[in-house]
Amino acid sequence: MSTAELSWPSIENIILSSPVLDNMRNSSEVVTYEAGVPYQKPGWPSPVGLSLGILAVVVGQLVVICYMYAMRVWGGLTPVQLAGAQKYIFSEALKTHVSEVGGLLLLGAYLAGTWMFNMMPASYYSFEGGVQPLKVIAQLVLQDIIQTLMHYGEHKINSSVYKYSHKPHHRFTNPRWADAFNGSVPDTFCMILVPLYITANVVHCNVWSYMVFGTMYSSWLTLIHSEYSHPWDPLFRRLGFGTAGDHHVHHTLFTSNYGHLFTYWDRMLGTYKSPMDVKKFRKDI
Repeated sequence: MSTAELSWPSIENIILSSPVLDNMRNSSEVVTYEAGVPYQKPGWPSPVGLSLGILAVVVGQLVVICYMYAMRVWGGLTPVQLAGAQKYIFSEALKTHVSEVGGLLLLGAYLAGTWMFNMMPASYYSFEGGVQPLKVIAQLVLQDIIQTLMHYGEHKINSSVYKYSHKPHHRFTNPRWADAFNGSVPDTFCMILVPLYITANVVHCNVWSYMVFGTMYSSWLTLIHSEYSHPWDPLFRRLGFGTAGDHHVHHTLFTSNYGHLFTYWDRMLGTYKSPMDVKKFRKDI
């Protein structure tokens, strides 16, 4: 088979027909009612789905990190703010990105805990079928709606709530990619973990869709904290997708752009402000 013929469906079929997954199905904790509704057998679930999911997120983060490093070394990206990108040592940024207790480490603990303690809907433990695009989209949309509301609440409910949850993240008024998950434990709990859990219990999908959603979500959050504008940002802004410029507006003004993945909710709330209208920002982003 040629490289061109090795399409995603064929790759997916290879994965789905692998001996590892056959063994998992034979000893699967997910069974099916006659009506086609999966349910969870008692006992510890197989950690294979969890491991594949975390691996997918790690690979997504590695792609983003390599992309940011390449653009930093070889150029080609435009700083979001007129002041330019903040100066830093890349190795320090990488260490910060992966070691913050309130960031990726807490997120990893959440994924492991909810999976191994059977806290996810039964469908998430199923390897049947492939990626379900509509459910991935539904996850991204619902996650961002809830995260936007939680974000808005952290800013508006009470000054003490803001001080001890989200304010530590707002010390970055000209953020870099590595600041995406650099905040506090209460902030990550409220703005990421709670929306993740609600989304999982509303949108029931299989493990493949969960992996794609998690990879897209974590990578997108990292990219919108970038100190540089991305080549796709002008198109994304027209489509209502969140960009680095849009999120820099929030870090600069604090009172606009509470959404992350999409700008629709801010437009509905009347809290959206285009980076083109902020004096501190470049107009070619």
